[in-house]
Amino acid sequence: SDDHADTLDAADPLRAFRDEFLIPRHDDIEQAYFCGNSLGLQPRATRAMLNEELDQWASLAVEGHFRGKFPWMDYHEFVREQLADVVGALPSEVVAMNSLTVNLHLLLASFYRPTPIRHRIVIEDRAFSSDSYAVRSHVALRGYDPDTAVLRLAPRPGEDTLRTEDIVRTLREHAHSIATVLIGGVNYRTGEVVDMAAITSVGHEIGATVGWDLAHAAGNVPLALHDWDVDFAAWCTYKYLNSGPGAISAAFVHERHLADRSLPRLEGWYGTDPAVRFEMRPVSDPPSTADAWIVSNPPILALAPVRTSVEIFDAVGMPALRERSLRLTAYLRALLDAVGSRTGCTIVTPAEASAHGAQLSVRVPVDAGDLVERLCDNWGVVADDRPPDIVRLAPAPLYNTHHDCWRAVDAMCQELTGEPLA
Repeated sequence: SDDHADTLDAADPLRAFRDEFLIPRHDDIEQAYFCGNSLGLQPRATRAMLNEELDQWASLAVEGHFRGKFPWMDYHEFVREQLADVVGALPSEVVAMNSLTVNLHLLLASFYRPTPIRHRIVIEDRAFSSDSYAVRSHVALRGYDPDTAVLRLAPRPGEDTLRTEDIVRTLREHAHSIATVLIGGVNYRTGEVVDMAAITSVGHEIGATVGWDLAHAAGNVPLALHDWDVDFAAWCTYKYLNSGPGAISAAFVHERHLADRSLPRLEGWYGTDPAVRFEMRPVSDPPSTADAWIVSNPPILALAPVRTSVEIFDAVGMPALRERSLRLTAYLRALLDAVGSRTGCTIVTPAEASAHGAQLSVRVPVDAGDLVERLCDNWGVVADDRPPDIVRLAPAPLYNTHHDCWRAVDAMCQELTGEPLA
């Protein structure tokens, strides 16, 4: 019942963090917002953080680069340690810059080093389109055929998610031809968390470089990029990290690569050592940190909301967030399973805690886009769809509640059966 959901929320130690976010309204009540896997909600503190930088611009103009509480020249430094904590990295291995796909391009320029025999890139067959376009373009740029040089991992017939043993078998079967592995840590369509540690290990075993797209993983599931020995990774901050539409993304380069001057890089002024940056030398002198991959100065008004976000994550901590996420998804799954025979809905996302994050992908017996529209218009439940029949529900642990989950399943029951949840 909704009363039981309220009871669960009242006993939840992290429930109060919801008050730090602006929840859109539906009629006279707050929405049940399940699209944090697409765009996180706005923290209340974000506006003040942006206003601070606007005030600095107004009062200091160009001197704001060097003066004030948070000088712009070093602004990306002010989120480094917290971002490193989110992804399990050393601060020197992480940098906030650009957008996700731009970062993937910059990292592939360094870590995709094809030879006539070893030139294939491995991705998921159902990778997000941007990743597919990026790797195909790099393969073509180096003179290879994307249709044969991109090796796509598909689930078994009749299944929705990839099995680790199948990925490992494919890597070993094609070991001689694989240069780079680039997979999504959490699949955007199914919500599946892949075994990043195991796949990274096998990728290195066969002599490939291994990178991860963490768009749906950062701020969602526990990560240990340094300990897993990942070569490179990139992620956006506008989903679970709640930094706003088009917010600055981030990148990771493992410590063992940072001082390697033999690595090719696409360089720019900001990627040179700040101690000599203003000497305007014609040849770059990059630092032994992930900053060596920066090409341009940080866009302050786009980076300020990231400061707000990482301060919240720092206050809560990923372990506590993960525990709450598992409580919410377990409750949501139990509700969906309880009405599955009535609604005809089935959950695509794996049930094992280690194999899913906050998102549950639900296969529905009707057009998913139409159902999502009705859930929003009629009930104030905001989800999204992946055609033709997947509805994605992502209870973000910073602001979603058990009652949100109850509302979502009740609304689905009403729309699919004409009857309430209970």
